[in-house]
Amino acid sequence: MSFFTCCSSQEKINKKSLKKSIKEYHDARTLPSFANISFKTDSGKRKYIEEEISRMGKGNIASQIFSYKELCVATQNFQPDKMIGEGGFGKVYKGRIKNTNQVVAVKQLNRNGFQGNREFLVEVLILSLLHHPNLVNLVGYCTDGEQRILVYEYMVNGSLEDHLLELTPGRKPLDWHTRMKIAQGAAKGLEYLHDVASPPVIYRDFKASNILLDEYFNPKLSDFGLAKLGPTGDKTHVSTTVMGTYGYCAPEYASTGQLSTKSDVYSFGVVFLEIITGRRVIDNARPSEEQNLVSWAQPLFKDRRKFTLMADPLLEGKYPIKGLYQALAVAAMCLQEEADTRPLISDVVTALDVLAKKQAEVGGDQKLNIPLVGKNGQDYTHTSSYLQFKVAGFSLFASYSLPLSLSLSLSLSLSLCSLLSAADR
Repeated sequence: MSFFTCCSSQEKINKKSLKKSIKEYHDARTLPSFANISFKTDSGKRKYIEEEISRMGKGNIASQIFSYKELCVATQNFQPDKMIGEGGFGKVYKGRIKNTNQVVAVKQLNRNGFQGNREFLVEVLILSLLHHPNLVNLVGYCTDGEQRILVYEYMVNGSLEDHLLELTPGRKPLDWHTRMKIAQGAAKGLEYLHDVASPPVIYRDFKASNILLDEYFNPKLSDFGLAKLGPTGDKTHVSTTVMGTYGYCAPEYASTGQLSTKSDVYSFGVVFLEIITGRRVIDNARPSEEQNLVSWAQPLFKDRRKFTLMADPLLEGKYPIKGLYQALAVAAMCLQEEADTRPLISDVVTALDVLAKKQAEVGGDQKLNIPLVGKNGQDYTHTSSYLQFKVAGFSLFASYSLPLSLSLSLSLSLSLCSLLSAADR
């Protein structure tokens, strides 16, 4: 069963030949030097970035190039009352493009902030070349002068963080089914990056504030400035500077800089635990023993009698008890200390496909103690999670067919490779 609509190209390239071509491309040492961008003159920066996007996209970048004046009109000169979000990267404004009347989200990068020219280029290329229902759509960008602005489709319901961790008075909390639906869609977005894109892309910044919600609460991943190409061939990881948000980073990545797709799986486990519990991963307002969500949850995972204590009180007990057990099983598997013992994101998606169904459809007579075997044949029963979660009640990792690798043209794949493999700042 295929969940994705793959990008098509005129020439189909299989993985073997693609990897060989990428190796040859690296051997030729034709990677651009992003480290030198900041040393270019102000007048040349815009031209340089536009040329890089054009060169690396090989004419396949469909995103519109906006002038700063156009975006000033769209946001009424970036009026404060139009601001809908803010972070270390800068500010996000709601706007309306005059020519098309399209409502958009305009992210104006902070020139003194974390996200620099490399991250800007990564985001433009990632969102221009990779397309999936659970990735946010890039409408266009602006590079006038010192400006670095990204224009996205507008997501009516904001971020998952808004509805889960920063619930304002009068806003209805998310029900159980909606939470599982959001987790399912977010996992499918990661699955596309890990299993469909070739080479795989590691998101590296999976957190509640980066999961945006449309009018029907369908989730879309946003903010791809930290994305990196994953390992290829026999390599198990890539080594890179540690970046991301404290609390969401996998332990092996935080301690050694070794990054793999399993690092994203850990981050997913953290967010999924937030979805189940309604708690932030780090909350200094709570008692000291409860400030770190994962540390607080670990002993509770070992006692089935305490599972209900982990459910968000705002759910008011309105959730299927077996569904809670199964969801906690998935979270615990993703949060394994050792990367090798975590499931593949595709196996997680299989589990969430069941959890996202309404309880009436799932039924209440599922058998227990079903062995946990992944689609790749990996037996997860040796992990500590399995020992505690034999009550999960269904096979979390049933086999199913995956779509073929993403059929990007060679030029597009090499463009991603050259950018995402560049050394971190």
